[in-house]
Amino acid sequence: MSKQAKKNSANVVNIRNKRATFDYEVLDTYTAGLVLTGTEVKSLRDGKAGLTDTFCLIDKGELWLKNAYIAEYFYGTYNNHNSHRDRKLLLTRKELRNLANDSKEPGLTIVPLRLYFNEKGLAKIDIALCKGKKQYDKRDSIREQESRRELDRAKKDFGKY
Repeated sequence: MSKQAKKNSANVVNIRNKRATFDYEVLDTYTAGLVLTGTEVKSLRDGKAGLTDTFCLIDKGELWLKNAYIAEYFYGTYNNHNSHRDRKLLLTRKELRNLANDSKEPGLTIVPLRLYFNEKGLAKIDIALCKGKKQYDKRDSIREQESRRELDRAKKDFGKY
């Protein structure tokens, strides 16, 4: 493995919104670019960000990421960014139009799922058109998750003998 490949594999940034798949049923996903400042990119590369309680909003034909947390860069100066500022998301005009039309239906919302850097080094975010789950749906997903864990444990224990 080359030095560059080792360096890239060590700096993998993959920030997930774990609550999104628990609270929402994912209907459709999109990959969008992010408009960031320099200190925000440096904080993201350090993995200091969070997507909990984050949502997307379409305003005047533009898609915005609201309430996303990207920590202030430790070595930043007076040019440091605000950690909870609104960030613009970049989609094609067709994708934006489809997303705007679909999100007008009652009960549907746009939620970020994952924040990462692609192979070119650009910050990308996976967003999804989602429908909220009811309480009994959440219980079902917990039950499925626990049974999957038990099955994995049984497979692991069976492999020892």
